[in-house]
Amino acid sequence: MSTTHHSHEEAVETVRKLIKGIDMAMLTTISEEGLVSRPMKTQEVEFDGDLCFLTKKDTSKFGEILYDPRVNVVYADKSYVSIRGTAEIVNDVNKKKELWSAGYDTFLKTSYDDPNVILIKVHAEAAEYWKSGNLAEKAVYMFKRMTGQDTDGLNLNQTVELE
Repeated sequence: MSTTHHSHEEAVETVRKLIKGIDMAMLTTISEEGLVSRPMKTQEVEFDGDLCFLTKKDTSKFGEILYDPRVNVVYADKSYVSIRGTAEIVNDVNKKKELWSAGYDTFLKTSYDDPNVILIKVHAEAAEYWKSGNLAEKAVYMFKRMTGQDTDGLNLNQTVELE
């Protein structure tokens, strides 16, 4: 794994391209017992350094974020992206309305103006990603790993700082 030093704008653009079109993410929070992960619907807005998820106050993740706001969000599809950040609970009716879609009426069984509906805003601090690459790249990578050769130059895994 290597850390790539990009400008903030380049780092955000890299993550934006990697997560674009991935419908679900895994949000990991910290409870008193340890780490807890669950799937969350990705908002159809361009990544700008923050991620947003709609949920309700009467869920365990709400209490877990109040307990410890450190979170991790993972996207897996054409690439694999792990985003570390700090979560904030936002109760902004206009923002909830902007992000609301008909699917939430059914999924959350309520409407955006329900006071129980909240927005989890994750301020991304760093993202680690693995390019799925083509089969030849993966085969070379795996061969070099199995034979103890250096794989740093293959750039299948990078970390970018988002702050």
